Amino acid sequence: MAIHPARRIWTTLEPLHDVVYFGEGVKERGVALGLRGYWQTYFAFRAAPMGAVSAGTVLATFAGFHPDMIAKALPDAWVRTDPDKCLEARVELSAALLRAAGAKEAQCARAVALLLPAYRAADATGRPLFAANNALPLPEDPVARLWQLATSLREHRGDGHVAALVTHGLTGRLAMVMQVAAGKMPASVMRTARGLSEREWADALDELRARGLVKGEPVSPVLTGSGGELLERVEASTDDAAWHGALSALSSDAVAELLTSLAPLVKTVFDTVMPPITPIGMGRE
Repeated sequence: MAIHPARRIWTTLEPLHDVVYFGEGVKERGVALGLRGYWQTYFAFRAAPMGAVSAGTVLATFAGFHPDMIAKALPDAWVRTDPDKCLEARVELSAALLRAAGAKEAQCARAVALLLPAYRAADATGRPLFAANNALPLPEDPVARLWQLATSLREHRGDGHVAALVTHGLTGRLAMVMQVAAGKMPASVMRTARGLSEREWADALDELRARGLVKGEPVSPVLTGSGGELLERVEASTDDAAWHGALSALSSDAVAELLTSLAPLVKTVFDTVMPPITPIGMGRE
């Protein structure tokens, strides 16, 4: 089966965005701003485009994190620093990490030119994280500009994914269990990264099992046929929403050039920045 062009673009842009999570020095950059370690840095950096938002806003938009995990970070982060400082730090750090992975200004400038039609055409309806990122001025530096474009379009897709989950009757927590059941990552990685206890994870599995979507034990769940079909519908809806909401503004030639030109940089990011297993559950395609 042919891979949807929106998914192929995502597998190219997501690793570029992800340096802000997995790159060397992320926690240290947050601590230098006064933040308390990695997770407070993560929540503050990613939420910063929306301003000094509450834990409830992040719970709704990020989807899947335990409320207590978010509450440990926000709103305390905004007492320690402010969103503008987080925005400056995250783009500077991300551009430096991409340069360390081999990003060249001419390469990034061309990728930016290819992506701008989609960025400008993107529909912000029901997409709060995209809308907040879209309102930010694009950096002059082409490497930083590419990172921000990748981030904006990544959040555009992510907002659409959350909408697809809700439409198909899934919470973020249930979706995480289904991704583990689909073999995307071990249960221990996802459960820990999203702040769930073993009991909370088992309860989510019980709910999915009662719906006939998952079988097996908490440490090794497996999708049923119905569960696999539902997950496929969610992913198809996510791809379609990303495509029709933004990416269809790109010609097939532009998509092909974008994927080809950024492939070496993406490979280096995978090889030198991305951990072998992440909660994002993204493999090389």
